[in-house]
Amino acid sequence: MTDMMQRIVLAARPQGTPKPADFRLESLPVPTPGKGEILVRVIWLSLDPYMRGRMDDAKSYADPVPLGGVMEGGTVAEVIASDHPKWQVGDIVEGRFGWQSHAISDGAMLRRLDPAQAPVSTALGVLGMPGITAYVGLNDHGRPKAGETLVVSAATGAVGSLVGQLGKAYGLRVVGVAGGARKCAFAVQELGFDACIDHRAAADASAMRKELAKECPAGVDIYFENVGGKTLEAVLPLMNPLGRIPVCGMISWYNEGALGAGAASTMSMPALWRSILVKRLAVRGFIITDHYDRFPAFLAEVSGHLASGKVTYRETIAEGLEAAPEAFIAMLGGGNFGKQLVRVSPDPTRG
Repeated sequence: MTDMMQRIVLAARPQGTPKPADFRLESLPVPTPGKGEILVRVIWLSLDPYMRGRMDDAKSYADPVPLGGVMEGGTVAEVIASDHPKWQVGDIVEGRFGWQSHAISDGAMLRRLDPAQAPVSTALGVLGMPGITAYVGLNDHGRPKAGETLVVSAATGAVGSLVGQLGKAYGLRVVGVAGGARKCAFAVQELGFDACIDHRAAADASAMRKELAKECPAGVDIYFENVGGKTLEAVLPLMNPLGRIPVCGMISWYNEGALGAGAASTMSMPALWRSILVKRLAVRGFIITDHYDRFPAFLAEVSGHLASGKVTYRETIAEGLEAAPEAFIAMLGGGNFGKQLVRVSPDPTRG
């Protein structure tokens, strides 16, 4: 075992889009677990859009990362030393160890993984936090009914790709919105969407709305919101009365600061509020940490779909902890394809 570990801390609060100088890579001695503790070696690190919000010093549903603090994030790790009766050396676990190569844990809030059931990296994607976000957002807040039309923004991302596939399994017409012809082709040909609109090819929200209207002739019943921006502006007039909008994220506004200053130029508040009123829309923001009681039901359904081939997934992998900042910055601009991961160290479960 190496005597040194690495971690990435928040060096400065970003002004707009994060830059590499906002992060700092540090080296320090590997800690020794005490009684009732374990030492883990991080294998996989998840990069997710919500992390951008944690970099701002603003009140939110979770505390911001302090300056000099380790960037937070979900991980898959291997237990390499243990003085805990429940956890043995060699166990593969999912937990929130953040952007670092090693960590100490008392064993709380860990999930033991079985590599024979699925690749362990899926515990950070389709069978992890993004997966349950898609499942709860669509089922509990979208309330789908067979024959309805579902529009999914960020359609080939870790959340959106599963939303769309579940929508097809439930008998919906599914139309995605993604960035680039390659992603749109993947949504249709691999994920089974009925259609996918390239938001980069649309000059503005009006042009995007015309394309969406062609693919949603019966209007939109459910809009799964991941991005905000011109996609929201394009979809809103197409919403049917009593439509549902689960609000999962607003990635196009994250770099505008905590209040999303860019939102003001996207659409007026009166127009937004009036649409919600006159169409009797159900708009529901949700944070997935409020819904982890649904994890067993989610895991049973989606793991079954994964095993049968009804659900598929894609991963973008950056190599080495030091690659995390650049991969994160690229992800915020849509540079990832599917779930963005960092391989921090070798995965012993992969050949």
